[in-house]
Amino acid sequence: MPVVPVADALVHYDRFDSTAPGADSRPALVLVHGTGSVGAALTWGQTVPRFADRTVLTPDLSGTERTVDGGGRLTTEGLAAQVIAVIEDAGTGPVDLLGFSMGAPVSATVAALRPDLVRRLILVAGWARTEADEYTRNHFTLWQRLGAVDPEGFGRIVAMTGFSRGYLNTIGREGFEQLVPNMPPTPGTLRHVDLDLRVDIRAMLPRVEAETLVIGCTQDATVPVELSRALHAELARTTTASYAEIDAGHVVFFEKADEFVRRVSDFTAAA
Repeated sequence: MPVVPVADALVHYDRFDSTAPGADSRPALVLVHGTGSVGAALTWGQTVPRFADRTVLTPDLSGTERTVDGGGRLTTEGLAAQVIAVIEDAGTGPVDLLGFSMGAPVSATVAALRPDLVRRLILVAGWARTEADEYTRNHFTLWQRLGAVDPEGFGRIVAMTGFSRGYLNTIGREGFEQLVPNMPPTPGTLRHVDLDLRVDIRAMLPRVEAETLVIGCTQDATVPVELSRALHAELARTTTASYAEIDAGHVVFFEKADEFVRRVSDFTAAA
């Protein structure tokens, strides 16, 4: 498990090298997780094997259990610096960079700051500015307050809004109860939530040069699909940006894994 120092952090990441024919000629895929101290392992554990035709990097950003830092307030630019350091340490750039949820504004910032390191950019269930949407601001405020006083309540609201109603009814009560402890409100998780409340990458978006795919989730109750549409509209002003929607809740790569992988693979396969 490689480690790279960035400012006051020791950033851990996993590297999955492929033995598939032609893998060396394909750009590496970097998967950037969203909110939660469990980080990359839980977020991408089921997804990484689906991209076995190429090298995959999965960083654990500050706030996760495996990356140690000084515990200060997080910034989008600071987390972007960690992703940049991982790409440089792995020596795999330029990469195809995918950010999910909180990882979407972080990844867009990476592409803005270091266009030389990003070939294609994929932003999944992302947004540009929290303050612009009262639902989202209050949603993250509720996470923040529940996390401080009611860990079980925090886990339940995260699970309820992380998945579509249909998916939750499909997995049933036992399946839902297994979801509740997946994202405990640790100090690291609450540092992520604090950042979620302050996201504003509007100044970064005109600096993105990489061809971009924005994926919105039509049943997303965490980051409403309208925010992904707005993110795409802003990017399309200054770069080549396409948009797709998947009929799923926030954690789309669990609910609609096949469609998610197909869209990412098709987009990154293009010359």
